[in-house]
Amino acid sequence: MIVKTYCAALSGLDGNLVTIETDASGGMPQLDIVGLPDASVRESRERVRSAIFNSGFDFPPRRLVINLAPADLKKEGSQYDLPIAVSVLAATEQLKGDFGGCVMMGELGLSGELRGVDGVLSGVLCARANGFKSVIVPKENLGEASLVDGIEVYGAISLAEVVLHISGYSPLQRTQCSAMEMFEQNRSFDVDFDQVRGQLALRRGVEVATAGGHNVLLIGSPGSGKSMIARRIPTILPDMTLEEALEVTRIYSAAGELRDGASMISARPFRSPHHSASAVSIVGGGAKARPGELSLAHNGVLFLDEFPEYSKDVLEAMRQPLEDKTVTVTRAAATCTYPCNVMLVAAMNPCRCGYYGDGTGRCRCNERDVRRYLSRVSGPMLDRIDIQLEAPALKYSDLMAEKGENSAAIRERVNAARKVQQRRFKDEGITCNAQMNAGHIEKFCVLGREESELLKNVFDVMGLSARAYSRILKVARTVADLAGREKIEAMDITEAVGYRSLDRKYWS
Repeated sequence: MIVKTYCAALSGLDGNLVTIETDASGGMPQLDIVGLPDASVRESRERVRSAIFNSGFDFPPRRLVINLAPADLKKEGSQYDLPIAVSVLAATEQLKGDFGGCVMMGELGLSGELRGVDGVLSGVLCARANGFKSVIVPKENLGEASLVDGIEVYGAISLAEVVLHISGYSPLQRTQCSAMEMFEQNRSFDVDFDQVRGQLALRRGVEVATAGGHNVLLIGSPGSGKSMIARRIPTILPDMTLEEALEVTRIYSAAGELRDGASMISARPFRSPHHSASAVSIVGGGAKARPGELSLAHNGVLFLDEFPEYSKDVLEAMRQPLEDKTVTVTRAAATCTYPCNVMLVAAMNPCRCGYYGDGTGRCRCNERDVRRYLSRVSGPMLDRIDIQLEAPALKYSDLMAEKGENSAAIRERVNAARKVQQRRFKDEGITCNAQMNAGHIEKFCVLGREESELLKNVFDVMGLSARAYSRILKVARTVADLAGREKIEAMDITEAVGYRSLDRKYWS
């Protein structure tokens, strides 16, 4: 007797439908799994056997052949345990019921309990796209699975519950929720920009960067507030759209970071990996070609503190993804493309001891040491950073100053600027100024005669590259948006050029 059940395989961020065919026949007792299973799938034989016994069913001494189709798609992970167990019970005539229109995912414990798996959101989307009516997932994954409309979602805690549901004796309760309701849950933060004293120019530059989604570099001596300000950027990030939130949630689900009852990532991500992180952990990869920190920060912020301390391999590997907004991870087993539309925030000291150029005379680095330290950040990487900000050492009077603007006031201006950009780019396939290409710049960054002459002089004097020229125009467009100006004016270009001056001070 041949029985078919259905599951979903995760390939990058996409789900692929997998048909599980189980044939129970006479012969020597044996259980074979074919169809390019990896070690975790092959080991499901023992998990399924024990789960069936401990759930009160028999595992008959028959020859069982389980085929995972399509056979040319490598099967990885433990999500096949549940559909394999159901197919074995049905093939050995211990389970009767209609499960042909259902996709099942879940790992089985030896006692028959269901455990959460990765990539459930992509699996449910795959089930809906292939016309299935329902999905059964572990209770642990119920939140993310219920984000998908147009398909019935059921959560179970054990194999026995699934069997009772399929047989009709005790149907599971269908889960109904609104993705919009979960998305609109209020965000709260433990930090606020009004805790930052002084650094008005730094605060302004970060506001411009956030309003346009621009990459930003913070340079200053230790204790000047670089990390403090960077870690408050999430409090002024513009609100995410529902589509952006679902896209980020899919990435976290595929990476196995959507656990502990979380169902949706409704706030923009803020990732801060340690400077000892490898290129694979930042860009993505590994044996299973999983997403890295760049993709986990998609639609949010990637904060790299102690920027020059990252290895050269890491910094150079980031260059192309920062430009393309996607990263393609190629391994022997798979090739996956992940989105990585991030706002890069990097912070660094001007030298190894941290006090070069602060005017106090504390720096003990010679010129050669300073240049060696700064050279760890290459010119091409600097060229991909739109805004460079210096964080001068704070004075006592700065610390005693009154509180500045709070995050809510800054976020209101940032949201207003982003809404202008969303209306501008509604038919262009982008959402903010930092994403503009050459065609967009030509269309939306038109300059008058005075502004063109100013930028020409700047280009000649500073010896800018074509990429730096484009990025100045993008930043100038953002400055104008914050001020509510339709056209870019000379003052906008002047401010944007000021954000490109530190490479001449430190790297020239």
